[in-house]
Amino acid sequence: MNGLSGNLFSPVKKPSVVGLTDLEWSVLKATLTIPFGETRSYAWVARQIGRPKAVRAVGSALRKNPWPLIIPCHRVIRSDGSPGKYAGKDTGRKKELIGLERSLRGYFSLDRSAPGR
Repeated sequence: MNGLSGNLFSPVKKPSVVGLTDLEWSVLKATLTIPFGETRSYAWVARQIGRPKAVRAVGSALRKNPWPLIIPCHRVIRSDGSPGKYAGKDTGRKKELIGLERSLRGYFSLDRSAPGR
């Protein structure tokens, strides 16, 4: 099964399989903690991994995200609130994804009074 030993999550446990450094892996793990429909800054991620001055390294690590459908790198924005780039490009897609998540947030809420419940 593509070298994954039949376990779908084995690459998550072994970042070296996709060539991630420890720093890059820690950035991606911190990004996984950002709730659906919310955003955090590159500086926030840098602080979460214990490297508050590594803001540019955070951006570089997010650009190398091998699982963008699983690890929501689009939720990481600039400190001034602007979206920044997505996958190294400034196409507006990041802003669209954030807006989509925010509009759907109520539908995926555990709150039973949310729309669509």
